[in-house]
This record gives sequence, C-alpha cells and structure tokens, in this order.
Amino acid sequence: MEQKHTNKDLLIQGLKTLALCVILMFAGPTLLHITFSNPDKPLYIPLLIISILICIGAILMLFKGLNTILKSVFD
Repeated sequence: MEQKHTNKDLLIQGLKTLALCVILMFAGPTLLHITFSNPDKPLYIPLLIISILICIGAILMLFKGLNTILKSVFD
C-alpha cells in the first residue's frame, strides 16, 4: 500500500494565488475608500467599477487558492 504525499508544485501554485489574493484584498478596499471620499471627481464611476471588480477578484482568488491547496494535500 503506497502512501499519498502532498503535491508540492500544486501547493506552491496555491500559495502564489493566495499571495496575489492578499494584495488584492488590500488594494480593493483602499481604492474603494478613496473613491467614496471623492464623489465629485470626474473619474468617480470608472474608479468605483474598478475597485468593486478588484474586491470581487480578491474573493474569487481566495476560493481558487484554497481549492488548489486542498487539491494538493488531499488528491
């Protein structure tokens, strides 16, 4: 009976995804706060859309990174 081991390449890929997620988790809300503090500027709507997309991207990258790490450990 052979024991299963962690796929290290897949684990590294998952950790890189989570590192990108951490960057997006700080950038999205920061940009959203800056956008909400200047509603009278001409770039209000485009910055609002971009910051919301960055926040959604951070959430998606979190799920993708955790899923990749779990696959590397349990598959």
